[in-house]
Amino acid sequence: MDAEQIFDGDEYFTGPPVTPEAVIAAGRALGFRLPDAYVSLISSRNGGRLTKRCYPTPFPTSWAPDHIGVDAIVGVGGKWGIDSAGLGSRYMVAEWGYPDVGVVICAMPSGGHDAVMLDYRACGPEGEPAVVYVDEDRVPRPIAESFEAFLEGLIDCPSVDDE
Repeated sequence: MDAEQIFDGDEYFTGPPVTPEAVIAAGRALGFRLPDAYVSLISSRNGGRLTKRCYPTPFPTSWAPDHIGVDAIVGVGGKWGIDSAGLGSRYMVAEWGYPDVGVVICAMPSGGHDAVMLDYRACGPEGEPAVVYVDEDRVPRPIAESFEAFLEGLIDCPSVDDE
């Protein structure tokens, strides 16, 4: 998918331009090989707010009975990067008690009460991770077989009248 279709014009969560060295450094810092689809996306634009900010789920969440809200995909480097010391994935796992299954890749409207993560449990640190949703109970629930499938599954959020 094209970054212009995925991200809106707001650059709040957008990091510095990505280099191959930055991707390698982020992967090393986190202990995981980042998925090709993720690297391709952030190479075009290093994270940002999404145009489609909901993802359907087959289970109820603290967000809604059938979907989650997602503000942004987080890139590498800079203030918001998955590898940043202050707001990155390792910090989020420690601060919010998320399961240590992989990498937090999204900024959520809840501000930390839930997360979307790359899940490396089945594939190992060099494999192609699934995507899971972690709710307030801290149980990782599968929502997409890959990062690419996650991007393809994002939808416009239902209006309050639809719910």
